[in-house]
Amino acid sequence: MGSVRIVEGASDADIAGWLEERLVSALMNTRGDIAVTVPGGSTPFPILAELAKAPLNWKRVAVWPGDDRIVPEDHPASNVGRIRAALEPLGTQIVPLSEEASPPHFALAWLGMGNDGHIASLFPNTDPQADDPEPVRRITPDPLPPKAPFDRLSLTIPALLDSEAILFVIRGDEKRALFEEAAAGNNDLPVARLLNAARQPVTCFV
Repeated sequence: MGSVRIVEGASDADIAGWLEERLVSALMNTRGDIAVTVPGGSTPFPILAELAKAPLNWKRVAVWPGDDRIVPEDHPASNVGRIRAALEPLGTQIVPLSEEASPPHFALAWLGMGNDGHIASLFPNTDPQADDPEPVRRITPDPLPPKAPFDRLSLTIPALLDSEAILFVIRGDEKRALFEEAAAGNNDLPVARLLNAARQPVTCFV
């Protein structure tokens, strides 16, 4: 396992500032484009709104959703649709997930975590493996979340780990406790499997 750093009390603007520093560094150290993954849900979009103010060379940034619901992009449940609305006007390359996708090496993999320890759409019932030979999986969560009862596409643990660094943004004491248990190796949830296999630095804002 790589180092896990927990940062308390950060605002959306603070996290956006951290992201800006990471992206600036990656752009400076790469001759071509860079790629990052972004989670869905409600947490990332206020942060993305702050990050969008940064004077980055957005045309050199490709953004992949870490997972997505299998719905049209104009559906409210579409992650890629919301990411596109937030960042494409800046010139950012937005890359939808597909079962045939070949994810790149990511400068940063940004993840959320559910109350059941799922990451991306790698729910406990899907038994995600750190040595999955496929980079993308079509997944049916069980039980289906009532607010988003759709099949999903998700990057797998190896695809997410093909990254320079991993970021989590986690809200709430219950999730924080679960994350800390996973980081300590005290459960076998999807988040724990990813953290156990990670060799890069992991930063978790709580």
